[in-house]
Amino acid sequence: MTPEERGSLLEEEILIVRHSGEIPEIALYSSIYYLTEDSDGPGINLHEHELQSLYDVAIERACEIVLRDLDPDNRDLGMYRGPARTIYNWHRLQDLCRRINRDCPGFEKTVASALISFLHREMEDVQSSVRCSTVNCRVSDLQSFFEELCIDLKKLPADWVSLCPK
Repeated sequence: MTPEERGSLLEEEILIVRHSGEIPEIALYSSIYYLTEDSDGPGINLHEHELQSLYDVAIERACEIVLRDLDPDNRDLGMYRGPARTIYNWHRLQDLCRRINRDCPGFEKTVASALISFLHREMEDVQSSVRCSTVNCRVSDLQSFFEELCIDLKKLPADWVSLCPK
């Protein structure tokens, strides 16, 4: 196999992982399996930098998924699942990072900022009767998430608890 063929194969798998659906980790491991072990695959041994490239795009996609449900513009779209799904996807991302021995430095600050902004926008929209709350998790779930993200509670809207289902 020429270096160009190898590069093309890897680029194709990187695209598949990068544009994977809801669970990029599955696409990641499927690509690794295809490239290295699948009888229909090329049977190559991945170099460390190639493996890291696949990890990079899986993490990139997982980060997008975490932030997706904190974008107020997505609230009326079919793909929207609310903050409960963000919390779930955050934990899924943390698990992926542990399994591949990687981290996402600073990403918790990005998520914290997005969550704070989301809650402020949600509060504004609910108080102005633009919409009903789309927050779909318990107060305790959000409080735990605030702790994980080291969110200063003073940055939250005053009555954020009212956004949560009773």
